[in-house]
Amino acid sequence: MIRVGVAGASGLAGGELIRLVAQHPELELTFLGGSSSVGRRPAELHPNLRLDLGVTVEPVTEDLSGRCDVVLLATPAPVSAELAAKLTDRVPAVIDLSGAFRIRTPELHARWYPSVRRSAELADRSVYGVPELVGDQMAGAPLISLPGCYATAITLGLAPLVRSLGLNLKTVVVDGKSGSSGGGLQLRTADLHPLRNGAIAPYAPVGHRHAAEVTDFLERSKPGQIGSLSMSAYGVSHVRGLMASCYVFTGDEVDERTLQRAYLRFYKEHPFVRVRRHTETLIPVPDPQAVLGSNYCDVTVLHDGEGGRIVVLAALDNLIKGAAGQAVQAVNRRFGLPERAGLEMQPVMPA
Repeated sequence: MIRVGVAGASGLAGGELIRLVAQHPELELTFLGGSSSVGRRPAELHPNLRLDLGVTVEPVTEDLSGRCDVVLLATPAPVSAELAAKLTDRVPAVIDLSGAFRIRTPELHARWYPSVRRSAELADRSVYGVPELVGDQMAGAPLISLPGCYATAITLGLAPLVRSLGLNLKTVVVDGKSGSSGGGLQLRTADLHPLRNGAIAPYAPVGHRHAAEVTDFLERSKPGQIGSLSMSAYGVSHVRGLMASCYVFTGDEVDERTLQRAYLRFYKEHPFVRVRRHTETLIPVPDPQAVLGSNYCDVTVLHDGEGGRIVVLAALDNLIKGAAGQAVQAVNRRFGLPERAGLEMQPVMPA
């Protein structure tokens, strides 16, 4: 059994990590870390978890080497930067769900995460990316930095264009819509139910840090290139789920059949990316409600000949494939377990 610790146990991602680890056939939850919730059991923090797991929340110390094989950090980026410095090389693996190490370029990191002081040496050693794209690099990695929820959808949506077809993406414009759980449990006026319900709130209309990390990552991916990638993000009244609509402009010649075949070929061996035709079901897909509760990302690619663009749509559950599920998937890849282990739950619909 792989011994797992979860830091940030009281948050939404922390609760999903506890749930997924508890049902995993090869993982054992041996440590819960937190600050304000010290001494509390998982069932006290998360009403859906009426489980006796034999653990309560403890302060996070440096001495976890005898208790954990991997520690999952579901903590704010400044806290993750501190904990990663304490834990890396003291436990075999640390997997960070925050933005502390996502952007490799120091100047770009400082722009989007000005309050996060991190170790430059750890940033250079960390492995960034979704398991489908960098899974081989995760084996034996001491520190794995998982992408943000939007970044996961965008990267999975664009990767075949860059890595398989080698296109020069002159301009990419992303329209992102996410449910309220993407903001965590922080109490903010804009997230109060009377204001959030039924809303389409442009909370980041002229830029989002997840777009910066996608650009930073894909610029190192060959043979294709990205000229510019910009993003606008909107909060909608869903609780879970997000949709990233990517509008791609390229001077390269391409048609819809070529695009569809490239995507199917690229993700053929990756069970958690479902390449779909948008008219294949009773409702148009991708749709976030068709992936809720699962580790799937649904992707559709279309060619808009009149508009001179490629349209890529990607939908996922931001708390599963965009956070906790992807973390468990990374644990599987890191320790050589079957990639599907503990993650074969099908989506729940309606939700």
